[in-house]
Amino acid sequence: MPKFDFDFFVIGAGSGGVRASRIAAGHGARVGIAEEFRVGGTCVIRGCVPKKLLVIGAHFAEDMIDAKRFGWTADNASFDWGVLRDHVLTEVDRLEAAYRTTLTNHRVVLHEGRAVMADRHTIEIDGKAVTADKVLIATGSAPQMINCPGAELAITSNEVFHLNRLPKRIVIAGGGYIANEFAGIFNELGVKVTIVNRSDKLLRGYDRSVVDRLEHISTAKGITFRYNAPFESVKRSQDGELRITFQNGDALETDLLLAAIGRLPASSELGIEALGVKTKERGGIRVDKNNQTAIDNIYAVGDVTDRIQLTPVAIREGHAVADSLFGKEAWVPNHDMVASAVFSHPPIASIGMTESQARIALGDVEVYTSDFRAMKNVMADRNERSLYKLVVDPVSRKVVGAHLIGPDAPEIMQGLAIALTAGLTKEQIDRTVAIHPTMAEELVLMR
Repeated sequence: MPKFDFDFFVIGAGSGGVRASRIAAGHGARVGIAEEFRVGGTCVIRGCVPKKLLVIGAHFAEDMIDAKRFGWTADNASFDWGVLRDHVLTEVDRLEAAYRTTLTNHRVVLHEGRAVMADRHTIEIDGKAVTADKVLIATGSAPQMINCPGAELAITSNEVFHLNRLPKRIVIAGGGYIANEFAGIFNELGVKVTIVNRSDKLLRGYDRSVVDRLEHISTAKGITFRYNAPFESVKRSQDGELRITFQNGDALETDLLLAAIGRLPASSELGIEALGVKTKERGGIRVDKNNQTAIDNIYAVGDVTDRIQLTPVAIREGHAVADSLFGKEAWVPNHDMVASAVFSHPPIASIGMTESQARIALGDVEVYTSDFRAMKNVMADRNERSLYKLVVDPVSRKVVGAHLIGPDAPEIMQGLAIALTAGLTKEQIDRTVAIHPTMAEELVLMR
């Protein structure tokens, strides 16, 4: 008789947890998984997927304006927020059902409820105890709330997908990718958008020239930015309007306040610290290169480790843990060259070192740029310029960073990311024949 109920138990049925459980089960392990909310996690249920659908839906506002220059008439076009919202939520339901089917097809036992670790091998789900040899924590992260009186009057990205109606004005607190993505969405849908950032910089960690281009374009589109503006208080008036007061005494009125100041690891109230699992300052679980915690049978992947908060990273980490524990060959994910995107209007895509990071790490570097208008923008008489940037190590000739802003930048970056991960050199790019006419050909024309 087996010593434990499961060989492998996963806490959290998001992208990383589902991938780990599926792979482990495929190797023959007896697998259980617990989820207290909905299967699919933040990305599928209230993050990347529904957000990207809103981005696509919002962009039709520009497309219909531009269409006139291409001979199309769309004078009677109108927008219904409820239709977009409901179709997005229906797609989320479909994807959750698909994730559940994946678990069922791989004989992974789903436990719906809040999981807490009673000891290193025992997990309690709403009072029911199960045991497991190996345990994986994949509980993800949660939105961080602003810290001031009246903060409860704000919503987060969790609630934004369920709005009954669009506000006339919105203030978005934060300067990261979530803030800029929702700023683009609401602005395209006709909402007056103000981004309020407590510091003086947007999108920390992204190349500054690309970020500056996004700020310039966003401002031209009508988005307002306020910097160095920490909140003092938020109050609601009798007519329902929100009044935001800043620490410098300035005030701002709005209809809706969205807190988008980052996400914190969802590691609290899991019972892990009592077992000796170590956490970092923000609550991220400390793990080694194998995603193993200080307790040798407990592992953690994804946002809860507070390393790289990206869904594909969580998926690869979960896959690696399952292969290493139950497969024939152990492997470790590569965190050094990870592509990412900001689905703003227009979008940003990035991989590797920024120019400033490369200069610090390598000293002298070569920087190649292309500053141009996409063909569609030229025809549409839209004065919106794209910027592509390559950072090259002059010694090895490898491209150590690539940073793009412009239409379809994330789609273009995915192919480039494969090449950079394989060690692409600038000369190999130069020898590549361009596909003309495309935006992506600018990558192989930089001299």
